[in-house]
Amino acid sequence: MSDADRPTLSPVPDAPNAVRVKPRLKRLRLLALLVPLGGLAVVSTVFGMMMAVASDLPALENEPQYRGQGGKNSTLYDSRGRPIGRLASDTNRIFVQYPEISGYMRSAIIAVEDERFLTNSGVDLRGIARAFTEDILKGGAVQGGSTITQQFVKNALQAQDKRTVFQKLRESALAYHLTRKWSKQKILTEYLNSIYFGNGAYGIEAAAETYFGQDINHAPNGDSPGCGTEKRPCAKELQVHEAALLAAIVASPAGYDPVAHPRAALARRNLVLQKMRDQKAITPGQYAKALAEPLPPPEAVRPPQLDSKAPYFTTWVRNQLVEQYGARKAFEGGLKVRTTLDLDMQKYAQNAVDRWMGNDPNGPTAALVAIDNDTGEVRAMVSGSQDYGTRPFNLATQGQRQPGSSFKPFILAQALREGIGPGSVWASKKQTFCVVRTKKGCKEPFPVNNFQDTYTGQRTLANALTYSDNSVFATVGIHVGTRKVATLARQMGIRTPVSHNLAMTLGGLKEGVTPLDMAHAYETFATGGLRMHGSLGAADQGPVGIRWIVDSKGKKTTNERLRRRVLSKAVAQTASQVMSTVVSQGTAKRAQIGQFAAGKTGTTENYGDAWFVGFTDKLTVAVWVGYPDKLVSMKTNFEGGPVEGGTFPALIWHDFMAPSVALLAQRSAKERADKGLAPVGPTTGTDPAGATGTATVPPGTTGTVPPEGATGAPAGGTGAPQTSATQTTPKALATPAPTPNPAPTPTPTPTPTSTPTPAPTNEGGTGGAAPSGGAAPPAP
Repeated sequence: MSDADRPTLSPVPDAPNAVRVKPRLKRLRLLALLVPLGGLAVVSTVFGMMMAVASDLPALENEPQYRGQGGKNSTLYDSRGRPIGRLASDTNRIFVQYPEISGYMRSAIIAVEDERFLTNSGVDLRGIARAFTEDILKGGAVQGGSTITQQFVKNALQAQDKRTVFQKLRESALAYHLTRKWSKQKILTEYLNSIYFGNGAYGIEAAAETYFGQDINHAPNGDSPGCGTEKRPCAKELQVHEAALLAAIVASPAGYDPVAHPRAALARRNLVLQKMRDQKAITPGQYAKALAEPLPPPEAVRPPQLDSKAPYFTTWVRNQLVEQYGARKAFEGGLKVRTTLDLDMQKYAQNAVDRWMGNDPNGPTAALVAIDNDTGEVRAMVSGSQDYGTRPFNLATQGQRQPGSSFKPFILAQALREGIGPGSVWASKKQTFCVVRTKKGCKEPFPVNNFQDTYTGQRTLANALTYSDNSVFATVGIHVGTRKVATLARQMGIRTPVSHNLAMTLGGLKEGVTPLDMAHAYETFATGGLRMHGSLGAADQGPVGIRWIVDSKGKKTTNERLRRRVLSKAVAQTASQVMSTVVSQGTAKRAQIGQFAAGKTGTTENYGDAWFVGFTDKLTVAVWVGYPDKLVSMKTNFEGGPVEGGTFPALIWHDFMAPSVALLAQRSAKERADKGLAPVGPTTGTDPAGATGTATVPPGTTGTVPPEGATGAPAGGTGAPQTSATQTTPKALATPAPTPNPAPTPTPTPTPTSTPTPAPTNEGGTGGAAPSGGAAPPAP
């Protein structure tokens, strides 16, 4: 066929309803199919690789790895590089077998940490999906999807919380591998033997002994020595409420510590009980009975012994290391930790407390915290005169007690912020404020009295602080607003809740404050209005206890000094000048050290708590004195008279501060000499070598210290009363005279962690108003 004969072909027209598929749409569909398949292939490949890695890893057995052969203890040093002690887990861990663990404990940990533990394959896909959904809805990490097996693997690998996706996949593969090699009973047993329960308790048996070994239900019975022996492990005797508490602590040993944070611990324990009931691990009757059980009292909690020259400071720093690195790495990671403690100042602090409070286990004791103003670093921390093993409760960081009139500087600062000058004049008279007013009149009155019902008619604001006039400060606090004062106190460094009822104007808070927080908040005055904290500091912008950390690989993490302005420099300086009159001529004359010092005393109702918190240009120091386990009157404990803020607290403050100031001056002079610089002025303070001398009332003191709340100067004046001086003898050096007719002891409160609730007084009690007519006011 020739070309001429070939037919002419023309394209066939499209049908009217034909749909043409665009090439781009085809590519998108193909891409949508390939992406998830590719992702699945990658995940499968990585998971397969991890399974291969897992088969080559040694078995995760506890015996060789957790008895000190698999890790190196971490070591703590003071600020000048001197050893303080070590964090050890090998001596604090006791291994038990599956039958030696209470069934309630096994059920409790499964209920709260991994409810599908018995059926999952080490990786709970439903749990991961639920956690992912919750995190998306809440906009952040809210729930964790880790199973008990994954947690055990993470702990065994010493992994931190901030892990890469690769690490998490590896842990998941290992968890899956482990469930195919070990029984569920073995995994659960190894897990409970390896986790940290706070307060130095590593493993379930150590935890049971620490928190419940002193309980009457586990105490010796007849010929039995009590639980905690090989034949009678405490873990086997755990009851429902006890098991629920231990399971509650695991998520955050510091945050759910029943000693330091009883409310949070109780709420978490009750959540565990609810989950146990919902999962039918306990009956409704058991649930109701367990809910009614209290937490173990702090004095019954007995942590293992510490290898430390400063055990209370060590426990405080230990909690921070556990929160940052996890318990396994904190104890066994071979960390080198340079802390902020100064062992010389620590010795001065302990000597001062021992000198004045003695070593009577049935008497009052003292807590002291010293903070460096330039850095916010804790230099000394003392919690009584008792041995740590006898009384492990840390009064300095955990003892929440009423501040009394030591709270008044926060009112002063808020007044100054609002333009109320220190020379402003206020009425000094017996007054009654109304808390709740109805159409019929005042339903809830709040009467305010001065100490011994003494008034001057009127006072300046500055003079009212010098002599701690309750009437004036109640008026000023209510005038500026209790909510504003509470907010300011929190901003300055008080981390416990601050109530805003009328009684707070006189230091009557619903919850107490700790010496650590009081020192930190007063430091804001000393720094010119700056709140000091650090990147390695305590939670909630708290004081700093760690300078730097070097891990086993040589990686160094250094604290970054941080500061935030809370008060203007003018307000802070004015407040400091007013507070200096408390030392120079007011209620804290016993604290004089021959140079500038400022602060405020405080004493609660019936002399149950006594404070002096003060500062120099270098250090801020808080001292609290009282009975450690309950609220007991100290009406006759100071040479037959009452313990007020200007007595033992001021004397302890003086005996710590004098040698510390001299020590700092000597070090500064040496540093200047080493650099070839001329010395700057004469050295002030007491020779550190004579830190335990017998001088008590500082030279130049010409008058007795006026009682807190008493009127010592004419209205509006600033002069000190002219009376004869008195000499005070340290408790440890003299035998107190017998005290006839001692005051009756108030009913003890259950624990020292919960703020003792005194009867309403001129400070208004802890609930708001005093009874009609008021009670005898405390000295501040």
